[in-house]
Amino acid sequence: MTAGEALRDAVARLRAEGIDEARLEARLLLAHALGLDRSVLIDRDRAIDAAHFEALLQRRLDHEPLALITGHQGFWTLDLAVSPATLIPRADSETLITAALAAFPDRKPEKILDLGTGTGCLLLACLVEFPQAIGIGVDLSPLAAGLARCNARTNHLSDRALFLAGNWATAVHARFDLVLSNPPYIPHADIAGLMPEVALHEPAAALDGGPDGLEAYRKILSALPELLAPNGVAILELGMGQASAVAALAIEFGLEKSALCQDLGGIARAVVLKPQKSFGIDSAHR
Repeated sequence: MTAGEALRDAVARLRAEGIDEARLEARLLLAHALGLDRSVLIDRDRAIDAAHFEALLQRRLDHEPLALITGHQGFWTLDLAVSPATLIPRADSETLITAALAAFPDRKPEKILDLGTGTGCLLLACLVEFPQAIGIGVDLSPLAAGLARCNARTNHLSDRALFLAGNWATAVHARFDLVLSNPPYIPHADIAGLMPEVALHEPAAALDGGPDGLEAYRKILSALPELLAPNGVAILELGMGQASAVAALAIEFGLEKSALCQDLGGIARAVVLKPQKSFGIDSAHR
């Protein structure tokens, strides 16, 4: 089988399975099968190992995410390794990096904390943009923390990034200029109805936000008064329609919304929180 024949067959089968961007995904799968960089033009007359490519294609037809098949995902300016232990970084989450840049137009954060770090994508992207900063990423999963360490090394950031496996509220005892988090925010009852790429292949612990989708926000917000520096900023990713509820919860812990940032689809995707002016960090509710 030639590369051209394989590509035509793969596009047709992916489309029949209802997979979006079938042509792009087929090309990326073929490049991966051939061991080529995704930017390299593939010679359509090149002979390929049909059995190897078929095995990869079948995984995608079974709705395994492309990133898990290839083992990599781009995020911001980074190339990140991914695994079933973590969420796959998404372009929507880049909204938090844009929000961080906007939140620090003059002064720059020196200490950054990422809660539920996963692949490390948020922390590592911010370390690229704030080269004077150091950061800590915390994840309950040791496998996720280990993967994030690998991504820091690959992207030449391991000298400024530390990754820990532990509980958000107890793993770190320090104050930070910037706290980031993409917490689990899908209501428990909604997880089964997600697209199979997510529901069947991404870790439930990184998705499940409890009965109302807000359990992780309550834990994070309760911890923020002891984690934020006096002029610190917290930026949390939001699920669709959660902006008002999270902003209301923040007030209970002495925090206030200073900005709400939309993703490219126009959805409120990140909320920027600061200590309320009438509260000192230490006097916020615990």
